[in-house]
Amino acid sequence: MMKNFEERLTRLEELADKMREGNIPLDDAVAMFEEGIGLAKGLEKDLIRIEKKIEILVNEPEKTGDEPALELFPELKDPQE
Repeated sequence: MMKNFEERLTRLEELADKMREGNIPLDDAVAMFEEGIGLAKGLEKDLIRIEKKIEILVNEPEKTGDEPALELFPELKDPQE
């Protein structure tokens, strides 16, 4: 089951801390590095998706009840029309 963003970020931080300690066998370090790279790439994809969603929401035009004016200069319109 896919963990949520926060759980995966916490796991990545745990792996980084363990690797910084430096007292782990090379095979374990390589396995942790592989897992960390996978987590980092997945988190990056999530962040890109979230940024795109935020950008869409921020740039969404405001919804007003006003009808758009179709004429460029409605004040010059001939009242006889």
